[in-house]
Amino acid sequence: MKRMADPRPDALPRAETSGAERAGAVLTVDLDALADNWRDLGRRAAPAICAAVVKADAYGLGALAVTRALAAAGCRDYFVSSIDEGIAVRSALGAPSALAGRPMRVFVLSGLARGALGDFARHDLVPVLLSPDEVARWAGYCASHGRLAAGIKIDTGMTRLGMDEAAFRALAGDGTLARLPVALVMSHLACADEPAHPLNEDQRTRFAALARLLPGVPASLANSAGIFLGAPYCADMVRPGAALYGLAARADAPNPMRQVVHLKAKILQVRVVDSPRSVGYGAAGRAGAGSRLATVAVGYADGFMRRLGDGGGGHVGDCLVPLVGRVSMDLSTFDVTAAPEAATRTGDYIDLISPRQTVDDLARAAGTIGYEVLTRLARRIHRLYLGGG
Repeated sequence: MKRMADPRPDALPRAETSGAERAGAVLTVDLDALADNWRDLGRRAAPAICAAVVKADAYGLGALAVTRALAAAGCRDYFVSSIDEGIAVRSALGAPSALAGRPMRVFVLSGLARGALGDFARHDLVPVLLSPDEVARWAGYCASHGRLAAGIKIDTGMTRLGMDEAAFRALAGDGTLARLPVALVMSHLACADEPAHPLNEDQRTRFAALARLLPGVPASLANSAGIFLGAPYCADMVRPGAALYGLAARADAPNPMRQVVHLKAKILQVRVVDSPRSVGYGAAGRAGAGSRLATVAVGYADGFMRRLGDGGGGHVGDCLVPLVGRVSMDLSTFDVTAAPEAATRTGDYIDLISPRQTVDDLARAAGTIGYEVLTRLARRIHRLYLGGG
């Protein structure tokens, strides 16, 4: 006897669902807003060149898509942390390697990894040299492989990476650096997000004096916040990161950058509690009788920080919906009592990053900074890209 097909809707054949439909959380990245931010920062820094910092997978947003969007907007210089990041970005840039008469350069900020000197040449990467030892090793490599560009980093107050002032003066004075094709001399501001901090001007004046020891070599000091300190800080090249991605460069003024990201999490279940009860691990949350609770598919494994359970929230439309209880690995629960029922059903979404709650807002709720919020976002969050040329 012929078997009848199961008439239930879920049993009917259908096209495979999209990644966004299957995902518990969706991160939308507006590449046009990102490109606009790069252009805005370039106008503020002009006549300095505006580069882009795309380390840490472009602050968690996806280096492949971000780099290509910035290249389409006209960006020619990129900064990454490691060789592997540099290889990925160089691959994303593809051919041709030069547009508008100037080559695209990828600077690697972490210096020379031992045994990896050839990787810089093979993948057309520019190492940023951090010490006299690295300068000597790169000079030795260039002696047998041709003159290959490098950057030089000086520590002027961060006390992190870079050679100290005395070492740099010695290398500049004995002609060592003149024998290398130095593409850039750079330093990094420690307190640029605090405009009145005295270390800003101290670093600027010290760096300017040191950069003059390499006449004709472009100089770079300003990060995102440094651009907003004014023209003297911009030198020949600026290196924005955070502001590209919509983060506020300083806390004492309105943020002029366009928002780049939107994060939403899918509601898996809605329940109305009939009596006061605890919610989540450790019974840390409380819900009153009649509360309507929505549990969504996002947790600290997605980068939605556990400490947000102490007072974070999201939005349904214009309605603020507070977190209830602790954020767990895969799930978070929100009190949606005040939100419209029609917008808080299974399969609907709660906005976690949006114009109503920016990355910086979420960071403040978690007691951290926007950099950490973005770079924590896990790869299992589905990414959608808008625009990008």
